[in-house]
Amino acid sequence: MSAVLEVTATLDNAKVHFSGQAGDNPAIAIDYTPPLGDGAGYLPLELLLVSLAACSGATVASLLRRMKKDVAGLRVQARGLRREAHPLSFHTIQLDFHVTSADAAEADVLKAVQLSEETYCPVWAMLKASVTIQSSVQLSAGQLAR
Repeated sequence: MSAVLEVTATLDNAKVHFSGQAGDNPAIAIDYTPPLGDGAGYLPLELLLVSLAACSGATVASLLRRMKKDVAGLRVQARGLRREAHPLSFHTIQLDFHVTSADAAEADVLKAVQLSEETYCPVWAMLKASVTIQSSVQLSAGQLAR
C-alpha cells in the first residue's frame, strides 16, 4: 500500500457545496447546513465519523476472523459530541460495535476492539490524542451466511 493517499474536493457552487473524490471512486457530496450551505451532502465531521467507524469496524472484523471466529454481521455506530465554541470539533466520540457471530465470545470482541484502538486503526490513532473516544460492544449469536 502506498504511503500517500490523495483526494480532491472541488467547489460545485457559489455556497460551500463540494464534490469529494478519491481515485476512480464515485464522487460524494459534501455541504454544510443552511445558511452557510444548502444541506445537500455530508458534513465534513460526519465523514470523519464514517471514517472512524469504517476503519475500526474493518480492523475488528479482520481481527475476529484471524481468531478463527465467524463474523455474520458487524455494524459500528459513531456519535460525536461537539464543542460549544469554535472550532466546533468533537470533544467526545462514542463507538458502539454491534457484532453478530455464532462462535465469538464477548472477550474476543473486546480484545479486537482494544487492538483496533491501540494498534491497527490509523483513524483512531490520529483522533485519540485530542478526542475522548469511548466504545461499547453488543454481541448477538447468529450464523454466518454461506
